[in-house]
Formats: sequence, C-alpha cells, structure tokens
Amino acid sequence: MIDPVIFSIQLGTFTFALRWYGVFVMSGIVFGGWIANREIVKKGGNPEALWDAMIWFLPAAIIGARLWYVINATIGGSNYYLEHPGQILNTTQGGLHFYGGLIFGALVLFVYLKRHKMEFWLFLDAIAPAALLGQAFARPANYINQELYGGPTNLPWGIPIDAVHRLPMYSDLTRYPVETTRFHPTFAYEMIWNILSFFAIYALIRKWKDFDKPGTAFSLWLIFAGFGRAFIEFFRPDQPLVYGDWMTTSMLVAFLMGLAGVVMLMIRQGWIKQRLIRFPDKYKV
Repeated sequence: MIDPVIFSIQLGTFTFALRWYGVFVMSGIVFGGWIANREIVKKGGNPEALWDAMIWFLPAAIIGARLWYVINATIGGSNYYLEHPGQILNTTQGGLHFYGGLIFGALVLFVYLKRHKMEFWLFLDAIAPAALLGQAFARPANYINQELYGGPTNLPWGIPIDAVHRLPMYSDLTRYPVETTRFHPTFAYEMIWNILSFFAIYALIRKWKDFDKPGTAFSLWLIFAGFGRAFIEFFRPDQPLVYGDWMTTSMLVAFLMGLAGVVMLMIRQGWIKQRLIRFPDKYKV
C-alpha cells in the first residue's frame, strides 16, 4: 500500500509531516474553487470575490468538519475524545466530516456575503455543484489511508484492508483473512456518484432554461448529494446508528438534505408556493 506520509521533517521535538490526505483535500478545494469561480464570472460576478470569501470560509469549514467528526464518533459510543480532549485538535488521529464543514462554512459564507452585499444565491449555485468535483478529487486519499470502506464483498472491485486499519467487527483475521477478504470501496462509490451528479446538474441547467434560475443548482445539489450519500451509507458499517440496525446519523442527515432539495426545487419552479424562501428572478451582480 502507499505510505500516507509523503515526507516528514523533524524540527526539535516537533515533526512536520506532509500527508497525501492533506494534499488531495487541498487540491480538491482549489479545483472546486476554480470551477465555482468560472461559473461566478460567467454570470457576471466579481472574479476575486470567491477567493476572498474562501479566506473566511475554509477555516470555518475545517473547524466544523472536525467538530462534527468528533461528535459523530462520540455519539457512536467512543469515549476517546472525552478522555483525551487534546486530541480533538489532532486531525491526523481520525479525520474530518463533510457535513460539519458544510454547515459551519455555509454560515460563515452567508455572513460574509451579506456584509459585503454580494449575491448569496449566485455563490451557492456556483459552489454547490463544484463541491461535488472537489470532493471527488479528494477521495483517492481515503484509499491511501485505508478508510471509509464498507463491509466485505466478493465483487471484483473489492479492495484489501490491512489488519491495522480494520474496523473492530472485521478484526478477526481467522474469519476475515487479510489475503482473501475484500471490502466495498465506498469512497470510490461516492467519488463516481459525485462526478456523475456534477455533469447531470450542469446538463439540466444548460438544457432547460427554466432550471437556470437562482437557487436551482443548489436545490439539485441537495437532491443529488443527499440521496446519493444516503444510499451509499447502506454500505458503511462504521457510522453511529440512530434507528434500528440500519439508519445511521449520516444517512439521516443526507436523506433530509435530499428532501430539502426536492422542496426547494418545487418552490423555485413554482410547483408549490410558500413565503419562507424567496428566490430572486435573476442574479444580482
């Protein structure tokens, strides 16, 4: 397997390590930002605005993603972060969770855009689909870290997982031998789904002009990202359960995302009417 650490430098008692995970994640952010910025410029927005906003968005998203990961692990029954609170800041132990980054980042982005009198829907519609590609770009890091995999499978694309990276339920090597046991690459499922979803959203917006309105792309992103992730969660045995022996916290949040996207799209297209969400007819740039 590939070493997760590209190289490390010892500076006194501190070790600086450059990891593939960080490289892929940051590359995904930059790539997704580039795609989003192109869309903003295409619609007449300020080409520098997104990069200025990301100075505030990224730290908030990273903090939120880490906190969600810690809370999710604690809900799942782990006392690790309660017993070792200093490890909450150690992102090399554990990781980041997309939903926390989404919520915290969106809140900070909303405040930033309102304060600078920028069009909120323009940024949401540009960033949301681009985030799908950014996520897909970063997913190979999960393969290198041997994480975010599913249960055992006999399918030809199953991947091997070393004993040290096994989930507790698969740590019995007599029952799940390292040499012959393969696992669902759920990170790859999500990567493929995200890429297909990105092109599907843009195809819908480009082909049907009624879909090229403020709020539509974001609504479609909620639908594709939400329902797609909810389905993929069926293959994830490592998430905390909230109902029975099949519904996880991530599955519930993802399903609610997809449902919210359906409602927002119906409002945006005028299929149902209400007063809580007001969509502008055109982007204000």
